[in-house]
Amino acid sequence: MRAVGIILAGGNNTRMRELSHKRAIAAMPIAGTYRSIDFALSNMSNSHIQKVAVLTQYNARSLNEHLSSSKWWDFGRKQGGLYVFTPTITADNSFWYQGTADAIYQNLNFLKNSHEPYVVIASGDGVYKLDYNKVLEYHIAKRADVTLVCTACSDPSEVERFGMLRLNDDCRVEDFEQKPMISRHNLVSTGIYVVRRRQLIELIEKCAQEGRHDFVTDILIRYKNLKRIYGYKIDTYWSNISTAEAYYKTNMDFLKPEVRDYFFRQKPDIKTKIDDMPPAKFNPGAVVKNSLVASGCIVNGTVENSVLFKKVFVGNNCVIKNSVILNDVYLGDNTHIENCIVESRDTIRANSYHCGEDGIKIVVEKNERYVL
Repeated sequence: MRAVGIILAGGNNTRMRELSHKRAIAAMPIAGTYRSIDFALSNMSNSHIQKVAVLTQYNARSLNEHLSSSKWWDFGRKQGGLYVFTPTITADNSFWYQGTADAIYQNLNFLKNSHEPYVVIASGDGVYKLDYNKVLEYHIAKRADVTLVCTACSDPSEVERFGMLRLNDDCRVEDFEQKPMISRHNLVSTGIYVVRRRQLIELIEKCAQEGRHDFVTDILIRYKNLKRIYGYKIDTYWSNISTAEAYYKTNMDFLKPEVRDYFFRQKPDIKTKIDDMPPAKFNPGAVVKNSLVASGCIVNGTVENSVLFKKVFVGNNCVIKNSVILNDVYLGDNTHIENCIVESRDTIRANSYHCGEDGIKIVVEKNERYVL
């Protein structure tokens, strides 16, 4: 393809609450088997983008382990490949990434040493499928300076999480509000952009000279009347997991047959790093209804409308309802979990009761199995 890829995966977000204390948001587990960044990486690979840079920063250990081999997304090649960039102290700079534009600026040599004429920029916390080739063709046809992918906002109460757009009849961006409390517009920017490589280098260098660091505020909004910025509308599934509630809802969406069919059975596939584990084991007396149970799990109790990630042990007489249980959790006998997200590698003691009364409860227990 005629583009290189950049995935922005370095941000921190306090609205993820305890879930972001030990991992980057782009490394959050999704749908039993995947990580959030798998969707952007798979879309890059499926769009035949052969050279992709992932910019990581906050709590990057888990994410870096996941990205330790590029073969899972078919980036193991002589030309191109998968690059992981973290903030680096140099003679000229000792800052962490101060924003999305600054993250690109600190790795600008990646773009300068590339030969592809276009750049596809994506966020690491989106769950979606998209052929970036179609966006690039649209970008070229419109003779745009920047094309951003947008979708309709399904919940007006969530506009404060996103950039909100208004397009004219030709789909050119007329107005852009960044995370407003209330918006008159109903189009959400998905954080996916296509821009000409030399144009991007020029804009990023100008931002750095002026001490500006944010791609949305200091480029898209600032230049919306000076540059030809167009919107590309999508109507397929798209979700952003930047809050604990959105993360829970996204995992629950995978319990819907149409969402599972779209991601798991329809081409192109979503790829991920494969762990060698035995299939899930359901012992006599186990009852499982409308749930995703990943490999390595052992279930003895009742699981309803829930997502169990890898290596979860469910004890005798346990009841799990409407919950997300992350990797390597041990649930003791007679435990009741409802409307909760249980953090990974937790040991929930026998006879425990956790229920999210007013929204989603995040359960983090002292991890006695791993204490020296």
